Amino acid sequence: MENEDDQKGYRWETEYEKTWEAIREDEHGLLTSSLEEIVHKSRRKRLLEKKNLKLGMMRHLYIILDCSEAMLEPDLKPTRYLCTLKLLEKFIEEYFDQNPISQLGIICTKNKRAEKLTELAGNPKQHINVLQNSAKLACVGEPSLQNALELAIQTLRFMPTHTSREILVIFGSLTTCDPGDIYETVDSLVSHNIRCSIIGLAAELVVCRKITKATQGSYNVVIDDSHFHELLCYQVSPPPATSSTESSLIRMGFPYHQSKSEGKPSMCMCHLDSKTPHEGFGTEGYYCPQCNSKYCELPVECKACGLTLVSAPHLARSFHHLFPLDCFNEIHLSNLESVRHCYSCLSTFTEQTIYQCGVCNNLFCLECDLFIHDSLHTCPGCSSSRKQLN
Repeated sequence: MENEDDQKGYRWETEYEKTWEAIREDEHGLLTSSLEEIVHKSRRKRLLEKKNLKLGMMRHLYIILDCSEAMLEPDLKPTRYLCTLKLLEKFIEEYFDQNPISQLGIICTKNKRAEKLTELAGNPKQHINVLQNSAKLACVGEPSLQNALELAIQTLRFMPTHTSREILVIFGSLTTCDPGDIYETVDSLVSHNIRCSIIGLAAELVVCRKITKATQGSYNVVIDDSHFHELLCYQVSPPPATSSTESSLIRMGFPYHQSKSEGKPSMCMCHLDSKTPHEGFGTEGYYCPQCNSKYCELPVECKACGLTLVSAPHLARSFHHLFPLDCFNEIHLSNLESVRHCYSCLSTFTEQTIYQCGVCNNLFCLECDLFIHDSLHTCPGCSSSRKQLN
């Protein structure tokens, strides 16, 4: 028996590879994935939790990445560290797609220290390039959760009060080596209105639970890589605006674009400190309407005059956070008389629970319901209705 147990190994080490064990037969004789159903139901539950809540448009988020020896464990293939870097690349792209006028920074902790990999910035390519280069770095020593939080507080404490201050910790270790009392750091997070969420890769820790509870954040431990991705996607949406969030007028500029064949060549402000400055030299770019500084991409904060430079589509994609789409009503399939297909994808309803828009009364399947609320942010039935357009 002992030899057999040694060959099988621990259940938690190989569970994510045995996908056939999540397959079962439903009442109609079809094979469905119970894990997929759990994910869909959890996403639907999170939509209901944010019902009638006002979300913020501008966010400042620091990602604290554990780079200790614990991240070399192979329970997430190929290792926790490489799996995390790959999922973070997708998260950063989705984060700036849904929050185009927000900013993000990355902090790593290892060898009992904390170090900034990127400052708060709105350029996703900059952060992704740093993550790709970080794949070659070694994971050594123990992490210091307190040092990483203190480093993030030093920057976030000076952010304006009309924006959200957030920290997302990806923690794979079961220990943290801190120079002082970490609960004093937690009090500092609360006093500066900084929300801290943690995703654990190993097991639940008491200190992590207390940090997230005190700062009104979320704390979850991953099951496998797909669950890890789902937890990261949950962090894409802005947190609900608190009562202490102030309303403020923000000066923004809409720069004009100049093509390669126009004007005289000049140096781009984005590449002044770059090792390859020749990439930013030319005529093409976006020019600040206030000081005429040139930039390669938007959105960005002008280094010369401090004006926030955005385009009209950026504001349009951020506006839906102020007035999120209401959740659709759940209806049982047996209550329908005539309509038996989804208004959006035109597929025939197979599940017993479907969803109806409270304004246009059109019916949608679960997949379309999640896509509309997560990505589209507008009801197709209401958008195509002549009454709504008029």
